[in-house]
Amino acid sequence: MSQFISKTEAAAMTSRYRLYRETILESFYRDQAILPLSETFSNLDVAKLLTQSGVTGLRIYYGMDEDYKVHAILVGVNAEDEDILPANNLTETEEEDMILERATRCPDICPPASDLNS
Repeated sequence: MSQFISKTEAAAMTSRYRLYRETILESFYRDQAILPLSETFSNLDVAKLLTQSGVTGLRIYYGMDEDYKVHAILVGVNAEDEDILPANNLTETEEEDMILERATRCPDICPPASDLNS
C-alpha cells in the first residue's frame, strides 16, 4: 500500500495542526515554540541515513530538548522493522552518522510560504 497522500490532504492536515498546535498544550507551555511547524533535513544527510547497510525504511521519533521543544529524530530501520542504531562501542562522532536530529526548525527559521505552511 502506498504511503503517499495528495497535496490537498497534506494541506488540510498541516492547516489543522497550525490551528490547534498551541491549544493542545497546557497554558504554561503555549507561545514558546514547543511544537515545531516544520523541520528541514539536508538531502545529503537523509541519503546518508538511507544508504546505510540494511536500511529498508525510515522511522521518525519525537524527542524533547532541555527547553521542552519537540524535535524529530530520524533513524533507519531494517527489513524486520528494527531500528538501526549505533553499536555501543562507537565514538560519539561515528554515532552521529546514524541518527538525524539537528534539522532547521520552524519556528525560528521557517521556509518560504507554500500550500503546506500558509
